[in-house]
Amino acid sequence: MDTQHDNALAHALAAIPGPVPPSGVIHVAVPHTSRFTVVGNHLAQHAELSLVAIGVGVHIQSLPAGAEVGIKALAARFPEGEVKIARALRELEAHGYLHRTRVRLTTGRVATRTVFCNQPGAVLRGGVAPVVGPAVRSTGPAPAPVREHTRVLEPEAAAVPEEPRPVPEHVLVPEALPAPVRLPARTAPTQPRRPLPHPHALTPELRQTASAFLADLRRHAEELVLSEQDVEELAPGVAAWLERDATLDTIRRTLTADLPKPLKHPARLLRHRLTALLPPPLPGIHALAPPRRAQVTPFQTCDGCERAFRSHHPGHCRDCRDQHWEAA
Repeated sequence: MDTQHDNALAHALAAIPGPVPPSGVIHVAVPHTSRFTVVGNHLAQHAELSLVAIGVGVHIQSLPAGAEVGIKALAARFPEGEVKIARALRELEAHGYLHRTRVRLTTGRVATRTVFCNQPGAVLRGGVAPVVGPAVRSTGPAPAPVREHTRVLEPEAAAVPEEPRPVPEHVLVPEALPAPVRLPARTAPTQPRRPLPHPHALTPELRQTASAFLADLRRHAEELVLSEQDVEELAPGVAAWLERDATLDTIRRTLTADLPKPLKHPARLLRHRLTALLPPPLPGIHALAPPRRAQVTPFQTCDGCERAFRSHHPGHCRDCRDQHWEAA
């Protein structure tokens, strides 16, 4: 089976006219007669687009009109994630190959209208009239499989021209697209980052203890490897914890607990935890004392009518005192 493949490749290379280059790629070009798409070298060999963007652009150009080309649809089709595909679509949009606008349908819903242009330079120059539709492609039966050792590439001149087909009525022309609808931005305002806590008095002894503590963290968590600059910047935050009577073991457990895997920015994580988890100062002795209860006026028995009334001294109630004063 290997000998058959090698013989086929040798015959294909022998049929190439002209000298064979000593290095680099060798093209064995077999003209396509069905199921092909014409792709310009301005896209396939674009100097500024990434390889992912070129591949996504070629794939979109080969799809029929009405196919789903959203981020989630492409991510479900290819192994690349949504982040890479979204970045590739933005590259194509920046270079004029892709146009995405928000339009309002007749039903009132807002949808994304995606238009792919196979020659953005020609459209900008006004040389041709753009038509929204599928790329130049053939819909005949699938060709016979090509042997795995033969790389088949198609030159632009080998494309079989097709008769012009009328544009269906349901296909929109760019001039007929409704005006884009600008939706209000709903992004929440970014909160300003809280500053790193500092002690009231950063003494040399306190700074030395905090710096040594930060440098020793990698013994307890190998992910927390800090540079000298990171240690110098984070030392005031650890000193603020020490000033509030937090022990070194308490600070170490707080900073090393539940570390994310993988940890890309250890200094940022420590800065966040030193700031967001800063404990309050310890309360004083008087703040921890139980509250004093208000003095309650005791009950007394009236010497005249024997009713109970509140007073610090024994005697008569208010009614008996009034009667006594009236009699007097």
